Amino acid sequence: MTTLDRRALNRATLARQSLLERGDDTALTVVRQLVGLQAQDPEPPCFGLWSRIEGFRADDLAGLLHSRDLVRATLLRGTQHLVAADDYLWLRPVLQPMLLRWQRGAFGKATAGLDTGELADAARGLLTAGPVPRPELGRALADRWPGRDPVGLARSVQGLLPVLHPPPDGTWGRRGTTPFALAEQWLGRPLADDPSLDDLVLRYLAAFGPASVRDVQAWSGATRLGAVVDRLRPRLCVFRGEDGRELFDLPDAPRPDPGTPAPVRFLALLDNVLVGHHDRSRIVEDDRRPYLVVEAPLTVDGFVRGLWRLERPRGRSRAEGGGRDRAVLDVRLFTPLTPAEEEAVAEEGERLLGLAAADADGHGLRIRPLDP
Repeated sequence: MTTLDRRALNRATLARQSLLERGDDTALTVVRQLVGLQAQDPEPPCFGLWSRIEGFRADDLAGLLHSRDLVRATLLRGTQHLVAADDYLWLRPVLQPMLLRWQRGAFGKATAGLDTGELADAARGLLTAGPVPRPELGRALADRWPGRDPVGLARSVQGLLPVLHPPPDGTWGRRGTTPFALAEQWLGRPLADDPSLDDLVLRYLAAFGPASVRDVQAWSGATRLGAVVDRLRPRLCVFRGEDGRELFDLPDAPRPDPGTPAPVRFLALLDNVLVGHHDRSRIVEDDRRPYLVVEAPLTVDGFVRGLWRLERPRGRSRAEGGGRDRAVLDVRLFTPLTPAEEEAVAEEGERLLGLAAADADGHGLRIRPLDP
């Protein structure tokens, strides 16, 4: 059994994630390839697609949400994701057992003693006429069950009922209340009757492999997938990691030479490639992982080397000879860069500023150690 080291796994995963080179695929094609994009906030999915697609614009993503080709919903791990509408129709039912566990764990106190089926039916009735903002939905449910937490009731609906959050929710720069819509009504199509965990595992491996059973469980939130992988074993390649664990993959999936160059990338906060495995050492060292919960990472040669954030301090007025809104890309490094690496970071950073701060009066870049 072939052993794959950390670098081999890194390059294989970057290849599946379209992070070895930008392509000319559409945003819809890339989202399908990735199965979905983590999307708690509007901007990270745009950064994620910009890192993968040549010439990507935030309007491209907004257009797909308005056309209903992409949807935003609670899915993998009970977190918000952007997925292709076609994928939502089978992903939601295959993840339903996990989402019920998520609801009990996150909002079980709010629904203690309630018949959650009755709660789901009540929410469905309220949403039949069209999208309803989450606060309004919560208040209506609390009117039916006085004394209950409206937020907990409304958020529970995301686990109990197939609902989507239609645009302008999820579009660049949009802030405000989250609308709820019935998925089948918004899409005009029914959910899959007989969704398959086999499809979930195979799609995962296409986007994140080679990977272990624990990896696919960590990514999806689903449990007891060992039996699924065993059933698929005759169709899969089996490798071994440096720690001895079995790693599974599709036979025709790309596994580039470990020496393949990997360009500098400013990844999105909680980018797919960062949260797609239980063992994330293929891209980030364990002691750096806590930083990535709240800050976006910079990768150099395929591995996390620093963090980045955009600052837009108010500068001098134009009358004083300065821009009123100068955007600064602040990069903090875990380890120093070589001159060539720093030049590559600066070039990619300037491109990022063109997306993230196109309306600023000026741009700047600051590179410094994480710990002064």
